[in-house]
Order: sequence, then C-alpha cells, then structure tokens
Amino acid sequence: MYRVVFMGTPDFAVPSLRALAARSDCVVAAVVTQPDKPVGRKRVLTPPPVKRVAQELGLSVWQPQKVGADDVINQLREVKPDVIVTAAYGQLLPQRLLDIPTRGCLNVHASLLPRWRGAAPIHRAILAGDAETGVTIMEMVRALDAGPIVGVEKVAIAEDDNVGTLHDRLAEVGARLLMQVLPGYLDGSITPTPQPEEGVTYADRILRSDEFVDWRRPTDAVYNHIRGLSPWPGAVTTWNGLDVKIWAAERVPGEVIGSAPAEPGQVRNVAGVGICVRTGDGWLKLKQVQPSGKRPMSADDWFRGIAAETVQFQASEVKA
Repeated sequence: MYRVVFMGTPDFAVPSLRALAARSDCVVAAVVTQPDKPVGRKRVLTPPPVKRVAQELGLSVWQPQKVGADDVINQLREVKPDVIVTAAYGQLLPQRLLDIPTRGCLNVHASLLPRWRGAAPIHRAILAGDAETGVTIMEMVRALDAGPIVGVEKVAIAEDDNVGTLHDRLAEVGARLLMQVLPGYLDGSITPTPQPEEGVTYADRILRSDEFVDWRRPTDAVYNHIRGLSPWPGAVTTWNGLDVKIWAAERVPGEVIGSAPAEPGQVRNVAGVGICVRTGDGWLKLKQVQPSGKRPMSADDWFRGIAAETVQFQASEVKA
C-alpha cells in the first residue's frame, strides 16, 4: 500500500484527487491545499474546491500559508509519503519538501511540456491560437515545470473551445493519465524522460493588462483573445469610459456585413446577422457581453438597451 500526499487547490485538481482516493493500492494520507479565501462582493470566506472534496471523502486536510515552513515540512516527514502528487497547488515547493517522499513527486500539468510552463497554460494555449494542447505528468524538480516527463496525452483544441470547456476536458484527462502512469512510476518500470531543450515557452499568469482587447488586431487573434479569457477573467473593452466585458463571440464572413467603411472597434447591428464589431481585417459577431455594474446579457439585449445606431469601442488598452 503506497502512502500519497496530494497537493492541489482549484477545480482542475479535483478529478485527480478523486481518482487517487479511489485506488485500492494507495492511501491518501493527507491533502494539502491553499487557505480559505474571501470571495464575492460580500467577501465570504470560501474553501477551495479541493478542500471541499477532501472533506467529503473524509481525508485529512492541511492549509498552510507557506508550504515550506518548518512545521509543515516536519508534518510531512511524519506522514512518510511514498509519493507526493500535485495539481495546480499554487505555491512553489522547496527542495527539502521535494526530497521527503521515498519515490518522488509528480505534477499534473495542463500543457504539452516544455510548451507553456507556468501558471496559465490553458489560457495561453488558446490566446496563442494553438491547435492542440494536452496534459503532462512530470517528475518535479526545483525549476518551474522543468522536470522529466512520466506521461503525456494530447488534446485537440476545438474552434469553439474556451478556457472553461478546455479546462474541464484537461482535468479529466489529467486524472486518467495519472492513473495510467502512477503504478509504473512507483514500481520503477517507467523511467522519466528529460524534457527537450527546444520549444520552451512560459504561460505567465493573466494580468489585468492582458484582458483588454485590441480591435485593430486580425479577426482570428481577437476571437482567440475573447475565448482565451472566458469564463475567467473575461476580455475587456471600453465604451463611454466604462468597461464592457466580452464573454462570447463568433466569426462572421466579411461579405455579409457589406462594404461600408468602419474603424476597428465599431459596433453595428447587422440585419440578419446580429451585433457585429469591426476588427483589423474583418468582423466578429458579439454573442454575450457584460456592461460595467450589470449581469452578463446577450449582445442583442445590450445593444437594444443603449438605443444607438453605432457604438465605437476603444481600440486598445487604455489602462492597467
């Protein structure tokens, strides 16, 4: 019976935790997750998804502020894990923690490493217009997502995928792949393969400045920007000095719009098509938007409510 410590925080990690807890050859000795955080306008203290599921499964839960603190390291040593498994935990693990388990530490990472090492691999893959991504199970080292590879599964990125749909597929793939490679990793029959030196890219976390849409960019780039930030944190444009979030859009053939000139960011209600916005080389149909201070709504309802013939969105980022 192998002793496992699982470290994870958001929804992405939940399928892997459930799969580990269901194994007959493993016991999840402890679950380490981030502290509860205030959520929403009322700042209600809310547990992370992994904590809720771990409690549902009757597992021991730890929520240290700093996972590298002496008391946490000592607790982990007392547990005597054979392996530590992490999935989107949210803190860097110090070397003395990585040295604790007798067989090593595995990480479930949502990209085809070495592409998109870092915090936001799902967002960055869609923002870049990648045709595929996947999940890599790697052995952890001190450097960011640079450890040798234990297993990989590719996943196609569909034309209509957004971060939410792709996230959910990758979370399930990650759990399944972890279950496939874990026995071989633990018994030594799988030898981790070093990552190639070519093709390294970094998936930096999404900043406020990343959210703003530049309507002057090509249609495909703007479309990928919108779906690469939906359903969180959302692509943003400005109108009349206020933010408008763009949650969903779709491509439309340029010939259905007509030949009347328009500046990037100009919005029109096109008969038989809907609410369309000009990009650098074409048009996108807006499907769902969210004006500042209001709930998400259809673009048709929003445009009808403002009673304007045309609207001019700000063409690029104006604030950080």
